Amino acid sequence: MAGSIQALAHPRQRATRQEGEALLIDLADAGLGTSGGKAAVLARLLAAGLPVPPGFVVPTAAYEEAAAGLDFSGAGAVRDLPGPSPALTGEIARALTRITGDGPVAVRSSATGEDTATATAAGQHDTFLGVNGPGEVADAVRGCWASLWSERAVAYRRRRPDAGAPVIAVLVQRLVDADVSGVMFTGAVAGAGNGLRLEASWGLGESVVGGRVTPDSWTVSGSTVSRRTPGTKRTRIDRGRTGVVTREVALADRARYCLTDEEVTRLAEFGRRTAGLLGGEQDIEWAIAGSRIWLLQARPVTRALPAEAAASAGAPGRSGGRTGTPGSPGSATGPVRVVRGPGDFGRVRSGDVLVCRTTDPAWTPLFGLAAGVVTETGGLLSHAAIVARELGLPAVLAVTDATAALPDGAVVEVDGDSGRVALLGPG
Repeated sequence: MAGSIQALAHPRQRATRQEGEALLIDLADAGLGTSGGKAAVLARLLAAGLPVPPGFVVPTAAYEEAAAGLDFSGAGAVRDLPGPSPALTGEIARALTRITGDGPVAVRSSATGEDTATATAAGQHDTFLGVNGPGEVADAVRGCWASLWSERAVAYRRRRPDAGAPVIAVLVQRLVDADVSGVMFTGAVAGAGNGLRLEASWGLGESVVGGRVTPDSWTVSGSTVSRRTPGTKRTRIDRGRTGVVTREVALADRARYCLTDEEVTRLAEFGRRTAGLLGGEQDIEWAIAGSRIWLLQARPVTRALPAEAAASAGAPGRSGGRTGTPGSPGSATGPVRVVRGPGDFGRVRSGDVLVCRTTDPAWTPLFGLAAGVVTETGGLLSHAAIVARELGLPAVLAVTDATAALPDGAVVEVDGDSGRVALLGPG
């Protein structure tokens, strides 16, 4: 990319740009201080010839300039956060023409404190998919900036005493209209040697990372698929005319695997190549459009996955309990608190076991209260499971009828190592 999209060189935490500096950065030139963790890693992958969608970065300096003088210790400050300036919006318009023409883009937060070896901040900052035109992109950029101060992001940082002052860039990339998307963890499967774990579902990756479906999963040992487990892929997310839409998956597609073994092993090769390049095991988001694989994100694995359990998800456990997928190790005992949406948040008390259909990143503040988590859908590589492992919160996933089978107020024991949820008493 030529013209005004070029690398910036300036110290972190500077409040304003210097005269003559570019307003945007080509993704290939992204660095941590100017472009945040997500974009900086993708720039390394691009330099190595790996398949990353083209894009550009609205750098940290743009956020610092917009946020200058605002005190975010008060909840109302975010309302005063302006969007991109007219000059910046004009640069965005020209950059969009170069990378997509009139096509849709993904607008993604790229904070300097995320995607590190100790903290992923998985799902804590906003992403906007299927965004069209400079006006919508400018609105999405402001949305990403504001998400740095969302309740969930603040609560996540509060649980991490090593978190520094937050600064955020925004990554804009050509949207991949994915047939299949998912996540893989390289070399992080407990009890499986050098096994690689991969999870996938139909459509865009929000279904998998957001825990909205229980995805198909595979373990790859060496060049061989050593284990495969079908998911329950009832819905899919795709690009619509404006933004994204959620659709029902055809019955035949729910039952069949969304990837062939050949595709799984190809993805594993990309995963291991990425891990070798970045110097450690990686949590990688990817998408397939047609027959082409794209890498969308890579970050260090902060916690190893629990061992795969032999028990069938959703099967009855002892004393009327249930079994599911071990999502985060450890055990906890407490009263069930069935949460069906934000309207139930006020009912959660310290020491409760959070039982829900799925968990949205907006629910992260509840993780500071809950003793354990049980979900009806989701995989080991979803954002909620990653954050639960980082915070040491026992979790069992994919217990298909948990909100009905585990009565509100009943006392349960959650075993995140075995995937069992035991019903101990009525409470």
